Amino acid sequence: MKAKFLLLAALFFGSVTIPQAIAQGLTGRAYYKSSSKIQFQMDSSKTSPEQMAEIQAQLKKQMEKDYILSFTQTESNWKQAESLGAGPATASSGGMTMVINTGSADRVLYKNIADQAYEQEQEMMGKEFLIKDTLETAEWELTGETKKIGNYNAQKATYSRIIDSQRFSTGMTEMEAFKDTIKVEAWFTPEIPVSHGPENYFGLPGLILEVHNQGRTLICEKIELNPSSDPVTIEHPKRGKIVSREEFRVEQEEGMKQMMNKYQGKPGEGNQFTIRIGN
Repeated sequence: MKAKFLLLAALFFGSVTIPQAIAQGLTGRAYYKSSSKIQFQMDSSKTSPEQMAEIQAQLKKQMEKDYILSFTQTESNWKQAESLGAGPATASSGGMTMVINTGSADRVLYKNIADQAYEQEQEMMGKEFLIKDTLETAEWELTGETKKIGNYNAQKATYSRIIDSQRFSTGMTEMEAFKDTIKVEAWFTPEIPVSHGPENYFGLPGLILEVHNQGRTLICEKIELNPSSDPVTIEHPKRGKIVSREEFRVEQEEGMKQMMNKYQGKPGEGNQFTIRIGN
């Protein structure tokens, strides 16, 4: 572990091309595009392969979202860019409708690298929560691979970990517990010497420009450094009941139990399906 951090520090101080005086006051905005692979299975007797393909194509397109990461040297905000298509992704084919709700577009994630803290607005089962807790540090490993992303030289880093998860779907009689392995690939540029990144990613010796995680991709398309006409401001989330990460997890489990009790053993009524995707 010590060797990893020494290597990161060496890269950080040896690869920076921005003068130190500028780096200390560095601010900026990075604009990202997200995309997700959509995979699901349904009763083949009711849904043809053509209908499935059409629904997946519609959902994939609608789930391409734009986000903005605003940052200073130690703090950052992450939120979805304003858009007319900011609502849930909806697809229809053959009389069947599927809705994927990825959360409200105006929710804010705040990270403070210096204090190792974060604040995040979340909604679940119609309730508003404000999670305040310490950041979870990833054990990044450098691969030595490099590539060009836009005008920046980028380096590849990866990490993986095993987590405890639960899932429930219509027709099940109880929640299913399982181990899930998360594998993340990130590309960062030491030419922008901040440890920020999109969503919950951070901790590399340079801005994270690209992330791949289990079918979800985030790619930076534009960067503004030290914008003088529209200076960067960092806001703290304010909405919702304040909870810790663990308290929110308990709330999530309770919400899943309520859903399980409502649909327990039922194959579903009609052709309306709602899937919630969240942390």
